Amino acid sequence: MSDDTYARLDAWIDAHFDEQTRFLQALVQVPTDTPPGDNAPHAERTAALLADFGFEAEQHAVPGDEVRAAGLESITNLIVRRHYGEGRTIALNAHGDVVPPGDGWSHGPYSGDIADGRLYGRASAVSKSDFSTYSFAVRALESLGVPLKGGVELHFTYDEEFGGELGPGWLLAQGLTKPDLLIAAGFSYQVVTAHNGCLQMEVTVHGRMAHAAIPDTGIDALQGAVALLNALYAQNTLYRQVTSRVPGIRHPYLNVGRIEGGTNTNVVPGKVVLKLDRRMIPEENPVEVEAALRAVIADAAAQVPGITVEIRRLLLARALKPLPGNQPLVDALQRHGEAVFGEPIPTSGSPLYTDVRLYSERGIPAVIYGAGPRTVFESNAKRADEHVVLEDLRRATKVVARTLLDLLTG
Repeated sequence: MSDDTYARLDAWIDAHFDEQTRFLQALVQVPTDTPPGDNAPHAERTAALLADFGFEAEQHAVPGDEVRAAGLESITNLIVRRHYGEGRTIALNAHGDVVPPGDGWSHGPYSGDIADGRLYGRASAVSKSDFSTYSFAVRALESLGVPLKGGVELHFTYDEEFGGELGPGWLLAQGLTKPDLLIAAGFSYQVVTAHNGCLQMEVTVHGRMAHAAIPDTGIDALQGAVALLNALYAQNTLYRQVTSRVPGIRHPYLNVGRIEGGTNTNVVPGKVVLKLDRRMIPEENPVEVEAALRAVIADAAAQVPGITVEIRRLLLARALKPLPGNQPLVDALQRHGEAVFGEPIPTSGSPLYTDVRLYSERGIPAVIYGAGPRTVFESNAKRADEHVVLEDLRRATKVVARTLLDLLTG
């Protein structure tokens, strides 16, 4: 492809960047806090905005009973299909659901405020920004009027925070899509080809309630939970001795993110519930990880007379491993990333887990690339004042548009 053609793509994106920014602001201004996960209204708003571009968004509502069983309220996933001729289909996936904003914001979490070249708001970086990146990259591509082969699909989904099974997983299981290649929401300074897996479990420790004045008549579930916590956290020392061979991924880790229990200060707790998150490096076997973790919990519980334990799996997200067919995506994104950003764009792994694994598990080669900084930490994702640097958004849009042009004309 000639440099002049790439320059025309870049020029279209520059000329329409104010419009692209307003599009992202409108997306940020519709909350998608998950939980509670009432995300159908955002999908409807997104579909209306896309219609203004001439993009018809199919609205695929997940049945209410499935949504409620997952602990959410409403999910409508979107597919935009742009068909140009015979050839491969490239899907672009980003998720709209996000964790609640929390405290400490200097800009409103749904404001879309712009200050010092940054656009603020929950999901401005992860990953409503890439609703914008991908939509405008496709618009730029089509503005050229050059013959293209194959097609593009935009997949805008709403279940990443709860594992993705009712987002991309549901679309794939229903046979609504099966692209040949996938680019999914990410950050501008790296092409991610692998990521951690994640096992989440709920552990309920049962004892027997009693008045605090006569504690010997009860069995303290919280003391039992402390024994479990000590055993679980001791595993992190062992996990640090296991090193991944994937750049960007270090070692397994376990986090207990939520504890609930007890009824009052003067009552011996009869039940305590722990929710834990075990990150798995790509080299680990999820079945073996779960079995080993259950054994650690059972052994610790056995040391506390009288308590019993229930274990329920909440999520098993397998790691993303590179599929051989992803090389055209990697090559194009790295080539154009270096040209647009002026520095080499490395491939790496991520300690996160994402929806991308659901495509990979069905044999669809995939990479993670989109708008954002070098790290999750820099974006403030899942923290106050989440933001995207607008220049990163602009340049990432150019990289994706150029990559699509290469893949659909080559």
